[in-house]
Amino acid sequence: MYNVFLLAARLTNQTMKTEGGSDTAKRHAGERAADAVEDGTVVGLGTGSTAAYAIEAIGQAVADGLDVRAIPTSFQSRQLALEYDIPLTTLDAVDGVDLAIDGADQVVDDPESAAHGALIKGGGGAHAREKLVDAAADRFLVVADPSKLTTELDRSVPLEVLPDAHTVVAERVRELDGEPTLRDAEHKDGPVVTDNGNLLLDCEFGAIEDPDALATTLASIPGVVEHGLFVGLADATYVGTDDGVDVRTY
Repeated sequence: MYNVFLLAARLTNQTMKTEGGSDTAKRHAGERAADAVEDGTVVGLGTGSTAAYAIEAIGQAVADGLDVRAIPTSFQSRQLALEYDIPLTTLDAVDGVDLAIDGADQVVDDPESAAHGALIKGGGGAHAREKLVDAAADRFLVVADPSKLTTELDRSVPLEVLPDAHTVVAERVRELDGEPTLRDAEHKDGPVVTDNGNLLLDCEFGAIEDPDALATTLASIPGVVEHGLFVGLADATYVGTDDGVDVRTY
């Protein structure tokens, strides 16, 4: 069977992932979310090391007779699903998505905040397809370890941009008091290229007090294919620990 650690290794050529969190915690979160996948459902498969554990668990359930169709959000999640013989489909071939399971680089964990449950995603460069599938799902479950929790989003926000637009978009980000950096590949010369053939700008804004407002502004910039702020999309976050799973619902 395909090794989830090999998947993580293959991601290093195009990621800017958050470090931290034990493999045991990630596995607990992924496996608990996979338990929510029911017979006959269409499930979105996210990208990243924690989502990989969910895909592994779904694959084992399929081997035991579970009937599902899955929509992968990246080349990596597709390859892992194929290794586990999970039947694949596409958004335009189904009536809807019952459930999406995906990871996050940062999750607001503050019930008193209006941004509770807001996410930053895109460390793996797959956030455009991830958002498309996650937003289409009836339920979107986030899988994470405690290192991803925060009271306020402050990581860089990835923007997937059209190649010809990256300098123009970068200037607009600077006008918003952000600091854009073109993401370079780690094991080859040149920038990271997404599965969609686009480039990535990692944009530092410091602490983001109003993720919803920033999300609206970034989405309006011509040349931006998608940004990594996921606001109002998650239904629950499964936080894996070494001892089990804590669930946040929104």
